Amino acid sequence: MASPGAQPDWSRKLISPEKVLSRVKPGMSIFLGTGVAEPRTLVKALMASDRSGLRDLELIQLVSLGDAISIEEKFSYKFRLKTFFAGWVASEAITSGRVDLVPCRFSRLPSLISSGTIHIDAAFVQITPPDPAGYCSLGVAVDVARQAMERASLVVGEINPKVPRTIGDTTVHVNDFHFLVEATEPPIYFQRWPVDEVHDKLGANVASLIQDGSCMPFSIGRIFEALARHLVRKKDLGIHGPFFTDALMDLVKSGAVNNRRKGTFRGKCLTAYAMGTPELMEWLHLNPIIEFQAIDVVADPKRIGGNDKFVVVLPVRKVDLTGGLALPYGRGNVGILPGEAQEYFTGASLSHGGRTMAALPSRNRDGKSNILLSVKDYPNQFNYCEGLDLVVTEYGAASLTGKTVRERALAIIDIAHPDDRAKLVSLAKDSNILFRDQVYLAESGKLYPYELTTSHTFKEGLVVRFRAIRPSDVDEMRRLFYRFSDQSVYYRYFSPIKTMPHSKMQEYVNVDYHNTMSIVGLIGEPGSGKIIAEARYVKHHDRPYGDVAFVVDEAFQGKGIATFLLLTLIRVARDRGFEGFTADVLATNTSMLKVFEKAPYPVKAVLDGGVYELSIPFTRER
Repeated sequence: MASPGAQPDWSRKLISPEKVLSRVKPGMSIFLGTGVAEPRTLVKALMASDRSGLRDLELIQLVSLGDAISIEEKFSYKFRLKTFFAGWVASEAITSGRVDLVPCRFSRLPSLISSGTIHIDAAFVQITPPDPAGYCSLGVAVDVARQAMERASLVVGEINPKVPRTIGDTTVHVNDFHFLVEATEPPIYFQRWPVDEVHDKLGANVASLIQDGSCMPFSIGRIFEALARHLVRKKDLGIHGPFFTDALMDLVKSGAVNNRRKGTFRGKCLTAYAMGTPELMEWLHLNPIIEFQAIDVVADPKRIGGNDKFVVVLPVRKVDLTGGLALPYGRGNVGILPGEAQEYFTGASLSHGGRTMAALPSRNRDGKSNILLSVKDYPNQFNYCEGLDLVVTEYGAASLTGKTVRERALAIIDIAHPDDRAKLVSLAKDSNILFRDQVYLAESGKLYPYELTTSHTFKEGLVVRFRAIRPSDVDEMRRLFYRFSDQSVYYRYFSPIKTMPHSKMQEYVNVDYHNTMSIVGLIGEPGSGKIIAEARYVKHHDRPYGDVAFVVDEAFQGKGIATFLLLTLIRVARDRGFEGFTADVLATNTSMLKVFEKAPYPVKAVLDGGVYELSIPFTRER
């Protein structure tokens, strides 16, 4: 083709869609733009035309999102769709054999097209109107359009004035096209996803695990719509991912995203597609902080890993007790293929401080559990449990890093729907995933006090997160026990206990959250961490008092953690109708006695046999 020149007369290239189709020969492979970039005027003309040359065509589209391409059986004589993504409208057609799926990692697609491995005869792409020098923009879908144009012998641009001109590797010239067509169809717009209470809680839980300065990819759907709302208070976030949406636009506007800590494309939100409303398209027009690049750049694990604290949030359909995943399948599923997910998981593994998490509601729309014994019977599986750090539902987060299969199962059961947990425990026992003597209090899941979750900064900047104890804390609590000196064990249990077997500790961590309340303190990354403290009360059987006890890792004593726990337990007990606390403290345990002296209520102490019997009635404050 001729090189670009000044003030080109591109109007001579304008022809009708029918004239474009007259150039199409039987058996040709035609690349079509994806998503909002789908050239709908040309595609609809192709669907409606009865030209004899439109036979046995191969339409190539990365993801089939629009309504213009019909994959009904009656069009099988005319064309066959080849796609690289088993989502949205193509899933059922792939299953029935009407659409061809090419399993491939997205980052490899440009090279496969450039090398001719994926053959392309024609390329139909959507572009903005040319500027006075003849330059156009590919708009909001870069993907592999440039490589397809370079390989095709027939290149047609569909000019759509409603397509935003974007920044990045999006510039093309009218001389890159053999013909131009004026669009009569609007771009495909996508309405924002509604967010229900479950997804709002899920989004809040995911957001609580994302630290300031993190970089992450975004996609579409309820989880990301909710997540964006709960990320607005974060600082210095970065964006590096395939899709840009209205929710992400709101997040950037909030100031939470500035991309200043990114290692690649610093200062820019990197993306390959935009999908959303007309408002989003208008906002993206010549927006200097949004960088559109080809999919091999956006999905390159090395570039992804160049960003510190890269966090992958993977929406999933099902998760099993080992961390096996079944990805969404069918209409509404965009951007989530096992190969695509693996690229971002690999990138996160290369990132300093990178993390991966799977997010899903605990139940589906039919009220059935999304947490299963196994996902082996579900399509679109992602078996990369070794690289999965967290599973998140509306009931919390389960840390899987470094955990055994048994520990994983306990943690995942803890975040299942409360009505499903007892059955999951039973299934896991039958499959020898959990010990046969595993204890589980069926009602405790419904009573779990999520409202007690908090954090506090102590001396020397130590940040400790607090929450009610869970059954899955059994192994962490055993590790805490074995870190204690003989003296600390004696102070806590009044006997020289040497061992704490699983059978005994699991009884300790299974509480009813009313008659018995236990709060643990953790350090480390949100969603995981190490237990360094535990405090609990147990209600007396004959009066509304609770017997209280504490234990703090010796390396963290003297920082005020025990005092904080005491004040927390007093508040919780009062809210539940308790009238006071009792405690037995060895006379030699002066540090614990000082903790009780800081209680807001008078402490009555009686010394008997070297043990102080303490009574703290919640009657009047000091």
